[in-house]
Amino acid sequence: MAGGGLVVIGLDPGSRVTGYGVVREISGQAELIVTGTIRTPVKKDMGTRLGVIFDRLAELIKMHGPVEAAIENVFVSKNPSSALKLGQARGAAMAACATHGLSVAEYEPTKVKKNLVGVGNAPKDQVAFMVAHCLGVKKPDWAEDASDALAVAICHLNERRMRKLTGM
Repeated sequence: MAGGGLVVIGLDPGSRVTGYGVVREISGQAELIVTGTIRTPVKKDMGTRLGVIFDRLAELIKMHGPVEAAIENVFVSKNPSSALKLGQARGAAMAACATHGLSVAEYEPTKVKKNLVGVGNAPKDQVAFMVAHCLGVKKPDWAEDASDALAVAICHLNERRMRKLTGM
């Protein structure tokens, strides 16, 4: 717990763009600390791109002090090469969290959507609307990947609160 509340980082990993969102919860109310994207140099080799994800997330973790992380699970793609790259980006993000002592909770995209909107196949704009509503942001100007990362963080806070209430 940092600054009087629980600070969580949500991650939407990608080999080209990784979304992140840091949220603090105080007394059941989530507030936005920071959100954005990490864009990797697409003309560079995969190792360099994964290093950028790792290094930038490590900086964000040091700067904002989350104590837990939540990450979206790999979306199974028809293209095995894309799925592999996504898995590698996810691994770099998880490693950055692990090296800073954060536990990492994993959530299926449908679980995140159902948690925030009520249905697992909700469109991205509905999820983005609920993210903004939950955080009290009137006119968000964040990228879709950042919105997805915030959704994962909020889902984690909701799930965590529910487990605490039910004793599970």
